[in-house]
Amino acid sequence: QVQLVESGGGLVQPGGSLRLSCAASGSIVSIYNMGWYRQAPGKQRELVAGISRGGSVNYADSVKGRFTISRDNAKNTMYLEMNSLKPEDTAVYYCNAWIASTIAAINSYWGQGTQVTVSS
Repeated sequence: QVQLVESGGGLVQPGGSLRLSCAASGSIVSIYNMGWYRQAPGKQRELVAGISRGGSVNYADSVKGRFTISRDNAKNTMYLEMNSLKPEDTAVYYCNAWIASTIAAINSYWGQGTQVTVSS
Protein backbone atom coordinates (compact mmCIF):
# COMPACT_ATOMS: atom_id res chain seq x y z
CA GLN A 1 0.00 0.00 0.00
CA VAL A 2 1.01 3.59 -0.63
CA GLN A 3 0.03 6.55 1.52
CA LEU A 4 0.42 10.31 1.16
CA VAL A 5 0.22 12.36 4.35
CA GLU A 6 0.05 16.15 4.31
CA SER A 7 0.99 18.42 7.19
CA GLY A 8 1.59 22.09 7.88
CA GLY A 9 -1.80 23.67 7.33
CA GLY A 10 -3.39 26.09 9.73
CA LEU A 11 -4.70 29.59 10.33
CA VAL A 12 -2.55 32.52 9.21
CA GLN A 13 -3.11 36.23 8.80
CA PRO A 14 -3.06 37.87 5.35
CA GLY A 15 0.52 38.44 4.25
CA GLY A 16 1.73 35.53 6.34
CA SER A 17 3.48 32.31 5.37
CA LEU A 18 2.98 28.57 5.72
CA ARG A 19 4.93 25.53 4.60
CA LEU A 20 3.07 22.38 3.62
CA SER A 21 4.68 18.95 3.48
CA CYS A 22 3.54 15.75 1.77
CA ALA A 23 5.27 12.53 2.74
CA ALA A 24 4.83 9.37 0.72
CA SER A 25 5.26 5.97 2.35
CA GLY A 26 4.67 2.29 1.64
CA SER A 27 5.86 -0.09 -1.03
CA ILE A 28 7.24 2.62 -3.30
CA VAL A 29 9.43 1.84 -6.27
CA SER A 30 9.51 5.30 -7.81
CA ILE A 31 7.64 8.60 -7.61
CA TYR A 32 7.03 10.52 -10.80
CA ASN A 33 5.09 13.79 -11.14
CA MET A 34 3.82 15.33 -7.92
CA GLY A 35 1.52 18.25 -7.35
CA TRP A 36 -0.44 20.38 -4.92
CA TYR A 37 -4.13 21.00 -5.52
CA ARG A 38 -6.65 23.01 -3.55
CA GLN A 39 -10.39 23.12 -3.21
CA ALA A 40 -12.27 26.04 -1.73
CA PRO A 41 -15.91 25.71 -0.57
CA GLY A 42 -18.24 25.63 -3.54
CA LYS A 43 -15.41 25.49 -6.07
CA GLN A 44 -13.75 22.80 -8.12
CA ARG A 45 -10.41 21.36 -7.14
CA GLU A 46 -7.62 23.21 -8.97
CA LEU A 47 -3.94 22.64 -9.59
CA VAL A 48 -1.76 24.99 -7.56
CA ALA A 49 1.71 23.75 -8.51
CA GLY A 50 3.34 20.70 -10.03
CA ILE A 51 6.86 19.26 -10.05
CA SER A 52 8.43 16.48 -12.09
CA ARG A 53 10.88 13.93 -10.75
CA GLY A 54 13.66 15.93 -12.38
CA GLY A 55 12.53 19.17 -10.76
CA SER A 56 10.65 20.96 -13.54
CA VAL A 57 7.91 23.09 -12.00
CA ASN A 58 4.73 24.84 -13.04
CA TYR A 59 2.37 27.12 -11.14
CA ALA A 60 -1.15 28.44 -11.38
CA ASP A 61 -1.09 32.10 -12.38
CA SER A 62 -2.76 33.04 -9.10
CA VAL A 63 0.20 31.82 -7.02
CA LYS A 64 3.19 32.64 -9.24
CA GLY A 65 5.81 34.61 -7.35
CA ARG A 66 4.28 33.73 -3.97
CA PHE A 67 4.39 29.93 -3.76
CA THR A 68 7.36 27.62 -4.27
CA ILE A 69 7.08 23.88 -4.81
CA SER A 70 10.00 21.55 -4.14
CA ARG A 71 10.69 17.88 -3.45
CA ASP A 72 13.27 15.69 -1.78
CA ASN A 73 13.41 12.44 -3.72
CA ALA A 74 15.57 10.76 -1.07
CA LYS A 75 12.85 11.39 1.53
CA ASN A 76 9.87 10.81 -0.81
CA THR A 77 8.59 14.21 0.32
CA MET A 78 7.19 17.26 -1.43
CA TYR A 79 6.85 20.77 -0.05
CA LEU A 80 4.88 23.93 -0.78
CA GLU A 81 6.25 27.16 0.60
CA MET A 82 3.45 29.73 0.63
CA ASN A 83 4.25 33.40 1.16
CA SER A 84 2.21 36.61 0.98
CA LEU A 85 -0.91 34.61 1.63
CA LYS A 86 -4.27 36.09 0.70
CA PRO A 87 -7.78 35.30 1.94
CA GLU A 88 -8.53 33.80 -1.48
CA ASP A 89 -5.85 31.16 -0.81
CA THR A 90 -8.14 29.68 1.84
CA ALA A 91 -8.90 26.08 0.86
CA VAL A 92 -8.21 22.46 1.62
CA TYR A 93 -4.86 21.62 0.06
CA TYR A 94 -4.26 18.13 -1.31
CA CYS A 95 -1.09 16.50 -2.50
CA ASN A 96 -1.08 14.16 -5.47
CA ALA A 97 1.60 11.85 -6.79
CA TRP A 98 2.03 9.32 -9.55
CA ILE A 99 3.74 6.35 -7.93
CA ALA A 100 4.99 2.96 -9.04
CA SER A 101 4.77 0.47 -6.19
CA THR A 102 5.91 -3.13 -5.70
CA ILE A 103 2.35 -4.41 -6.10
CA ALA A 104 0.93 -2.22 -8.85
CA ALA A 105 1.79 -0.29 -11.97
CA ILE A 106 1.88 3.49 -11.85
CA ASN A 107 -1.17 4.89 -10.07
CA SER A 108 -2.31 8.30 -8.92
CA TYR A 109 -2.52 8.75 -5.16
CA TRP A 110 -4.06 11.54 -3.07
CA GLY A 111 -3.46 12.72 0.45
CA GLN A 112 -6.25 13.36 2.92
CA GLY A 113 -5.99 17.14 2.65
CA THR A 114 -4.91 19.88 5.02
CA GLN A 115 -6.88 23.04 5.75
CA VAL A 116 -5.30 26.43 5.07
CA THR A 117 -7.23 29.43 6.32
CA VAL A 118 -6.06 32.98 5.66
CA SER A 119 -7.96 35.44 7.81
CA SER A 120 -7.42 38.35 10.12
